[in-house]
Amino acid sequence: MHWLSKKKYKICLMIPTLLVYSIFIMLPIVVAVGYSFTKYSGIGQARFIGLKNYVRLFQDEIFWISLKNTMVMFILAFVLLLTLSFQIALLLNKRLKGVDFSKALIFSPAIIAPIIVGIIWVYFLDPNIGIINNVLDAIGAGNLKQKWIGGDTLSPYSIAIIYFWQQLGYLVTIFIAGLKMIPGDVLEAVKIDGASAVQEVRYVIIPMMRTTISTVAILIITGVFKIFEIVQQTTGGGPNHLSETLVTYSYSMTFSSSDYGYGMSLATVTLLLSLLITAVYSRVTKERGAKSYDK
Repeated sequence: MHWLSKKKYKICLMIPTLLVYSIFIMLPIVVAVGYSFTKYSGIGQARFIGLKNYVRLFQDEIFWISLKNTMVMFILAFVLLLTLSFQIALLLNKRLKGVDFSKALIFSPAIIAPIIVGIIWVYFLDPNIGIINNVLDAIGAGNLKQKWIGGDTLSPYSIAIIYFWQQLGYLVTIFIAGLKMIPGDVLEAVKIDGASAVQEVRYVIIPMMRTTISTVAILIITGVFKIFEIVQQTTGGGPNHLSETLVTYSYSMTFSSSDYGYGMSLATVTLLLSLLITAVYSRVTKERGAKSYDK
């Protein structure tokens, strides 16, 4: 098998993957960006209009509402998922009674289709038929009832919680796999040296799991910017587009309003924002890693 180490064979093996990636990932992105500079209704020829879609976008009030909702979901989901999934993984990595059942229970929401997740949570959060408001009524706390979804305030927070619930088990599994990669003799040496549990996590586990943590963080960033089915099923972007995200607003403008050019400009901005946040996170973590090695 030494022939596999030759450069030309490596290139040959990479060509099928690069072709698939180029055709099904890069080409659609290029086409979408191209349409973002046009006026196109889906019928006839697309008409080039330059930057007019982007000028319109930044003057669009609903765009700013969608951006705000997306960022609220991103911040809340990022903080909750990154911290709690890591802590739960630390707990489940220990040899505790019933730990295998707990892993299966936590992971189970990850195998449910997002559209079904939305249906499940409608029965909890709907202001009229939802379990939460009905329970509050039953116990005499009707004054605490809220429009958990479909209102003008709490929808993005509720959707972030739903996304957190769905993704938690998947990310916990990744963290557990990362923990398994840490050599046992290293952890034993730390305990022998008298380090506390907090010191072990801070000075040994986290530095040795830097790559895993970065992978999970990037999965969260890209995942939040793709939340679609949950929003569509729980609120449909309403009322009056107040619970739209960038993705659902792009979908609405493209397929409901047949404004393909404007919808593609929204999709392009969403892609650029996701890449920007990912790049900033990667740069910050890289600098912190370099500083820790210098020390």
